[in-house]
Amino acid sequence: MNPLIVDALASGRGKRQATRDVIGAGPRAVAGVLEGCGLAPTIFTAEGFLGGRKDFGGFDTLLVSGMSSDLTAIRRVISLWRKRNEGFVLLGGPVASEPERALKKTRADLVVVGEGEQTLKEVLDLNFSEIDDERYSDIRGLAYNVGAETRFTGLRPFMRRGTYNDLKPSTRVITDYPLFHAARVYVEVLRGCSNYHRAGLADSEGLCINCGSCREGSLEDRYYCPVGLPPGCGYCSVPSLYGPPKSRETGVVIQEVRALLDMGVRRVVLSAPGFLDYGRDLLVEPEPLTDPRAPEPNYEVIEGLLSELTSLDQVIDGEASVIMENIKGNLVTERAAKILGRYLAGTPVNIGLETGSVRHSVLLGRASSPDENLMAVRRLKRAGMKPYVYFIHGLPGQSEETVAVTVKAIKSSVQAGASRIILYRFQSLPMSAFAGHPTAPPTVREPLSKRIQEVAVNANIRIKEKLVGTRLRVVLAEPYDKDRRKVVAYPLLHGPMVLVQGVDFEAGRVIEVKIQGFVSDRVVEGSPIDAMF
Repeated sequence: MNPLIVDALASGRGKRQATRDVIGAGPRAVAGVLEGCGLAPTIFTAEGFLGGRKDFGGFDTLLVSGMSSDLTAIRRVISLWRKRNEGFVLLGGPVASEPERALKKTRADLVVVGEGEQTLKEVLDLNFSEIDDERYSDIRGLAYNVGAETRFTGLRPFMRRGTYNDLKPSTRVITDYPLFHAARVYVEVLRGCSNYHRAGLADSEGLCINCGSCREGSLEDRYYCPVGLPPGCGYCSVPSLYGPPKSRETGVVIQEVRALLDMGVRRVVLSAPGFLDYGRDLLVEPEPLTDPRAPEPNYEVIEGLLSELTSLDQVIDGEASVIMENIKGNLVTERAAKILGRYLAGTPVNIGLETGSVRHSVLLGRASSPDENLMAVRRLKRAGMKPYVYFIHGLPGQSEETVAVTVKAIKSSVQAGASRIILYRFQSLPMSAFAGHPTAPPTVREPLSKRIQEVAVNANIRIKEKLVGTRLRVVLAEPYDKDRRKVVAYPLLHGPMVLVQGVDFEAGRVIEVKIQGFVSDRVVEGSPIDAMF
C-alpha cells in the first residue's frame, strides 16, 4: 500500500489565505499511525494537490483531513483523485462530525468520526477492502454508505491516557510541507477539554433545566446531562468529540519537538484546547477532569515541560521558538502567569473572552467570566507575554445589550495589555450545543456584528501603529505573490505577517527587521537590519 494524505485543513475552496503558516497536528498523527503499520505515507497540501504541482499517480489510497468549512476543497480533491485513480478514499478531521453530509458531499468511501487513530488501525487491518456491513460494522467511529443508506457505527469510547501516550505522530513527513521551515508547527500536548458546563441557549431556548450538576456536581456527575445537552461552550464541539483532557507525558512531547527542530522547524506551537489543563488530569485520576475551575493548574508538571523545551539547543541559541496557544482565563493565577512568563516571555497567548456580557457568558456555557479574562490579560502582560483576546460576533443570544458591553470589553482588553484582538464569526458546528442554530451572517449583513468588527479593526490598527520603529526577528517563508520584490516573513515569536523588501530569499532564514509601517490590521512592512543566521 502506498498512501497519500491530503491536508485540507483551513483550505476553504482550495487555497489557504490567513493561515498559510500553520501546520496542524492531525495529519501528522494520521501519518504516525500509518508508519506504525509499516507504511511510508506522503503528505500534500490541498493547494499543492489541486494546483497540479504534485504527481499522485503512484499512490493507491487517499486519506483527507479537513474542517466543515473546507468541504469545497475536500470535494475538489476527491473529485480530481477519482478522475485519475481508483484507490480507496478515507475522510477524517472535524468535517467528519457530520458523517452523512460528508459522505454525500465528498463521495469518500469511509468517514472516520471523532478520535481516529484506533479506528484507522482497525481499518488498516482490513486492508481497505470493499465496504459492506460484515467487514466494517464492528469498527466504532466509522460512517459509510450501503446502497442509498448511510451507516454510522457510533463514536468510540474516549481514548485513555495510556493509549494516547503510545501514539507517535510522524515527524518524518514534516518536510512534505512547502513552508515547514517558517510555519507554526503544532505539537499536541493535550487532547480534550475540562469545560463540562452546559449552554443555556441550546437548540430550543430553555431546554436546560438548571439542575446545577454540570457546575456544582462531582466530577463524575458533571460528565452527564439529564436532558442530553452537549458539554462545553455552546459553539464548541471539542468535549463531545474528544472528551475530558488527557495529557501526553513530558518525555513524549520533548522527543517529538526535538525531532522537529532537528529537521529544520523554527516555530513550535504547543497545541491544546486549554494549555493550563496540562497535567490537571493527573491530579484527579481516575475521575474525569470535568471541572474547568478546580483544581488549580498542575504547576510542577507545566514548569517541568516548559523548562525542558526551552533548554533545547535550538531554542537556547535563538534559532527556534516554542510558544503555546489557548488558555482558560479563570486558570491564570498569579503563579501560572509567572511560570508562563519565565519560560515564554515575548510570546503570544490566546484568551477567549467572546462576549463582554456576564449573563451572556453563562448562557453560552463559558468556563470563565469576562472580568476573569480581563484579569488574566493583565497578569500575563505583567509577566511579559503578549495576550491575544478572542471575540465572536453573531453568537446565539447576541443583542443590543450584549454588543454594547462587548464593544466595551474590546476596549478594556486593549487597555489591559492585549497585543491583538481576534474576531470570529459564529459557525454552527455539529455535535455542539448550538448545532441547531444557523451560522451567523457576515458583518456586512448584520449591523450589530458590524459594530463589533469596526471596534476590533480599529483596535488592531492602533496596536500595529505602536509596532512602527520596533525590531522583530522573523523567519523568511516565501516570495510575496502580489509583489515578487518582497518576501513574506513571520515573527519567530509569532505576530503579524511581515513583508520584507531588499533581502535575498532563503526559506527558513532568520533575520532581524525594523518595522516601517502597516499595510492592514494583519500585515506590516519591514526592512532588514542584518542577517542573523
